[in-house]
Amino acid sequence: MVSPGFRDTDPAEHGHPLRVVAWSTGTVGRHAIAGIDRHPDLELVGVWVSDPAKAGRDAGELAGLGRDLGVSATTDRDALLALRPDAIVHTAMTDDRVFESIEDLVGFLEAGVNVVSSGPVLLQWPSGILPPEMLERIAKAGEAGGASLHVNGIDPGFANDVLPLSLTSLSQRIDEVRVQEIADYSTYFQPVVMRDIFGFGRPLEDKPMLWEPGVLSMAWGSVVRQIAAGLGITLDEPLSEKVDRRPAERDVETASVDVRAGTMGAVRFEVIGTVDGVPRVVLEHVTRTAEDQVPEWPTPREGGGCYRVVITGEPEMELELAHRGEHGDHNVSGMIVTAQRLVNAVPAVVGAAPGLVTALDLPLVTGRGLVTTGGPA
Repeated sequence: MVSPGFRDTDPAEHGHPLRVVAWSTGTVGRHAIAGIDRHPDLELVGVWVSDPAKAGRDAGELAGLGRDLGVSATTDRDALLALRPDAIVHTAMTDDRVFESIEDLVGFLEAGVNVVSSGPVLLQWPSGILPPEMLERIAKAGEAGGASLHVNGIDPGFANDVLPLSLTSLSQRIDEVRVQEIADYSTYFQPVVMRDIFGFGRPLEDKPMLWEPGVLSMAWGSVVRQIAAGLGITLDEPLSEKVDRRPAERDVETASVDVRAGTMGAVRFEVIGTVDGVPRVVLEHVTRTAEDQVPEWPTPREGGGCYRVVITGEPEMELELAHRGEHGDHNVSGMIVTAQRLVNAVPAVVGAAPGLVTALDLPLVTGRGLVTTGGPA
């Protein structure tokens, strides 16, 4: 049975997997390739890379799988679109090229290819962030190509859309929904994000673009607005922001940047949605470059990092989601859960109505087909 507004594209019913192109092989993309390869309803047919040195190399090698997958990477965008894949799993860096990447995604839709993407994150729920004419352009591209676009991951993504909204189904009264990421980023390898965007390791008097007024609301306002939409409330405009940046008390070495004492070592920020001046939906991040920094700030129950949902009302509820890699730490598993939220959503997105689709539009996405059989994996 197909839900209203969805196309009949269930791979299990048609007897063949959905043909998928992985777009990039970076910190998230390599895990996306592994996830596509493991998923019984998906077939990897192409891989895009930005680095010419990676062109011609096998996807399995680029993903660190220790075996070939028989699919060679390419820098040729048009050749990949000519394959007429059912979907693109897009994990290329978008934080430093937001509008250029939107153009890329629109081009995929116009070519008739469905897309799940890890960014730009504002497309998780762009209403109130992007101008109406840009939203209309995305919608028209989807209609023209008969294709859908879904932007998600873990944060923005599952940890602050499906997870908190599902938890609110247990509420009798809701006073405030607060979604938090509390994490030590010391093992997170993304130098552009860490130094240029967040400003870790730079003098506190430096002010990267992320801390300019309104930028946080563009980057994470989609989280606040989507939760509000799911709860049926209208927020005051504009959203409010709070930022507290702290210096490192000692020298710290991280995977991305060295943080010297006195330079920026930790940050706590909030994007706040109010109704009649009262906070009702809050996105909060507590980001450290060492676990022992600013101990008075919220900390995970276990070391590393977590996502936490706190619902004030009747009843009071708190839910903490922690993850860690089987052979790595929470930053490794953070890349895995981001990739897998996209990979596992592919069948639902391919089946969705054309245009931009959000977590509120999709049916329940599960790890169908991924349960280990026949003994240990």
